[in-house]
Amino acid sequence: MRNFIFILFINTFLLNAQQIFSPDNYLQLIFKLVDSKPVYLLNYKQKPIIKESTLGIDLNDQPDFIDGFTIEKTDTLTFYENWQPVWGEQSTITNYYKELKITLSQMVPEKRIMIITFRLFNDGLGFRYEFPQQNNLNYFVLKEEYTTFALTGDHKAFWIPGDYDSQEYTYTTSLLSQVDATKGSGFDEINTKNIPGPDYIQTPLMLKTSDGIFINIHEAALSGYPVMYVKVDKKCYSLQSHLCPDAVGNKAYIQTPFTTPWRTIIVSDKAEKILESKLILNLNEPTGFKDVSWIKPQKYIGIWWGMHVGTMSWSYGNLDNVHLNTIDWNNVKPNGMHGATTENTKQYIDFASKYGIDAVLIEGWNIGWEDWFGKWKEEVFDFVTPYPDFDIEYLSDYAKQKNVELIMHHETSSSVTNYERRLDDAFSYMKKYGYDAVKTGYVGPIIPRGEHHDGQWMINHFLRVVEKAQQYKIMVDSHESVRPTGLHRTYPNWLTSEAARGNEFNAWSKGNPPEHETILPFTRLIGGPMDYTPGIFQIKIDYYNPDSKFQVHTTLAKQLALYVTIYSPLQMAADLPENYERFSDAFQFIVDVPVDWSETKVLKAEPGDYVITARKDRNSDNWFIGAITDEEAREFNVKLDFLTADKYEMTIYKDAPDANWKTNPMKYEIENKKVKKNDILKLKLAPGGGCAIKLKPLK
Repeated sequence: MRNFIFILFINTFLLNAQQIFSPDNYLQLIFKLVDSKPVYLLNYKQKPIIKESTLGIDLNDQPDFIDGFTIEKTDTLTFYENWQPVWGEQSTITNYYKELKITLSQMVPEKRIMIITFRLFNDGLGFRYEFPQQNNLNYFVLKEEYTTFALTGDHKAFWIPGDYDSQEYTYTTSLLSQVDATKGSGFDEINTKNIPGPDYIQTPLMLKTSDGIFINIHEAALSGYPVMYVKVDKKCYSLQSHLCPDAVGNKAYIQTPFTTPWRTIIVSDKAEKILESKLILNLNEPTGFKDVSWIKPQKYIGIWWGMHVGTMSWSYGNLDNVHLNTIDWNNVKPNGMHGATTENTKQYIDFASKYGIDAVLIEGWNIGWEDWFGKWKEEVFDFVTPYPDFDIEYLSDYAKQKNVELIMHHETSSSVTNYERRLDDAFSYMKKYGYDAVKTGYVGPIIPRGEHHDGQWMINHFLRVVEKAQQYKIMVDSHESVRPTGLHRTYPNWLTSEAARGNEFNAWSKGNPPEHETILPFTRLIGGPMDYTPGIFQIKIDYYNPDSKFQVHTTLAKQLALYVTIYSPLQMAADLPENYERFSDAFQFIVDVPVDWSETKVLKAEPGDYVITARKDRNSDNWFIGAITDEEAREFNVKLDFLTADKYEMTIYKDAPDANWKTNPMKYEIENKKVKKNDILKLKLAPGGGCAIKLKPLK
């Protein structure tokens, strides 16, 4: 009876409606004007996913784009291509969709045009608003976007608050009706936060229906526009878009012609297919870079974790009221903990050279760290003046001799106007000393004061940095930045970003619960790679400070598995070199695991519970598998039918029988054996545990 009523409703709604089907016919998109308002529906395998949902844009001081429409024309097309990313999880990506473009007109009182474009893929839907250049709409100020997603029920949701300034929260799993974005674990650990209310949550938003349909809502190609959050209507289970405001409450300043980012809905009855989706990337434009030979995925170590566990500091001396260029640093007494010294950096370079690690990141190398945190200061860093104990010229020459790259660190202190003024000088300085990659940071409230990390001004800034870096042939790893939306297809030098709660929280806070890494692939990583900084071997922080109660909330084996399950073309071996020397047999997996892949297969997955991913090296025939679980111990049978050769030598790094993330996290075993294609691999994961596997073909 339910299906009969649904079919009857659809047939009635289809009168005077436009529709397209996905290439495999599983998804159906329907568009119609209802009372002169644009409305869409999305169905999957003849089941409603998005019920009748309205679309529209509200403007300041001009008539809105919400109603009063007539359909001027419709256009459809079918598109198919295979394309090759510069780097990524696949060497070839298929882009196959059906498109419906609706041109709408209003008389307000003179004619205005708005176009809504829908692209329907086998794995979901993307749609956006387009505003052609026209006499009656050259420039406008956007008040709000009214895109709705009317869901079919009170779905299970994996969410974090829709914070204008931070994504560094642990995830909450709840029904939509139970969402309260003002409460949750770790809220007191966020330095800069601005949550508009209890019903506002961030995208990517992962949902699961009561009948086992997985739905992911996000956006693609975010450029020139603020971040979209969604507001939950807990009575009718509808989501409405909400854009990050600027300092005076406006959302965006638009000059036509203009297209908004794509709003995306990924749908499947298999969780694994959500993770394998390339819909976000396919909705971004191909890169216009003529030369990409200088863009190289890398593994790196760094002077970084020591600051988080308290054995090193970013700052050089104990000073107050620091002003750039007013202190004779050669007369400042060192605090004795400065990490970025010439001697320390040289040791890191030696370690990287010994193990074939591509690069070394050095944080705290430049003056200004003594007196800025939380003070909203404008002139903090100049990005070109090292501390007196950091010999940049010597170290650059030494790294070159050792065939090791160096990664520059630019903490902007969120004084973004200061960074933009100095950007050319900073990048010129990098190139002078042979640095080809930069890690940027945006800790604290933004300057210009009143702007937010996710507002239009900052979205433009992040792209200005990436575009300027491209001019200097510099790769970018951005921290405390906007969460990604697939722009690494267009800007392949934007290798990775943080934009979520990373591994460092385990060193000095309540940390990341064991389920955290099983949710990230379904949420934050849907939009692009994450610099999660895995590879911590010394799990208990009381190793450095006997009074510390903090720890990493995984087993050591799970830290290895994260190199496969959490994708980034710039992967950090985050622990201290001396800890890797203590566990050199386990460190061998980090040495071996690639950062660039030709194939990716998600073998088993369930958000919040477990993820098992297999990837094939882009530069060899080796396969790697990562398997992780939440706080529950789990056992799996994994069929090796995806392998491309007949026989393999397998090395598996696994939890010991008595391993446990809380009580015995550093106990692991390494096993070598031979396996064949189609064998069944039995995996046993400890609570909070995992395993990492290398498969090398036998000739």
